[in-house]
Amino acid sequence: MFNLVVLTGRLTADPELKTTPNGISVTSFSIAVGRRYRSGEETQTDFINIVAWRQTAEFITKYFKKGSMIGIEGSIQTRRYTDKNGANRTVFEVVANNVQFVESKRDNGGSNEPAETFSNATANDFTEIDGGMDDDLPF
Repeated sequence: MFNLVVLTGRLTADPELKTTPNGISVTSFSIAVGRRYRSGEETQTDFINIVAWRQTAEFITKYFKKGSMIGIEGSIQTRRYTDKNGANRTVFEVVANNVQFVESKRDNGGSNEPAETFSNATANDFTEIDGGMDDDLPF
């Protein structure tokens, strides 16, 4: 079974870094994501709740702000709780595993965002390919 979510959207508010009693960094925020309801019609907007932990949370709160375009890869989780009126509630949210910038510095009005992205992968997970080999590719 798979539980994989890939989204791009804009932050609806500045993310705020919080710390659990055990000292773990966490941030919760929502992003606005466009969705086509019917072909040819104007897109509708969904507001998706996101939660990020540890280094991912720290990265998001350092480099993203309200209105920033963000790419998120993660999984859906549900939480159940009883509200102050005694009603049972269920919350659906995306737990962000990897995030990345979706727009360049030039596109977002020249903010101070760095060129790199954040991922759980390390530099040793990739092999550099010579850019001059494009003519040799079989597709």
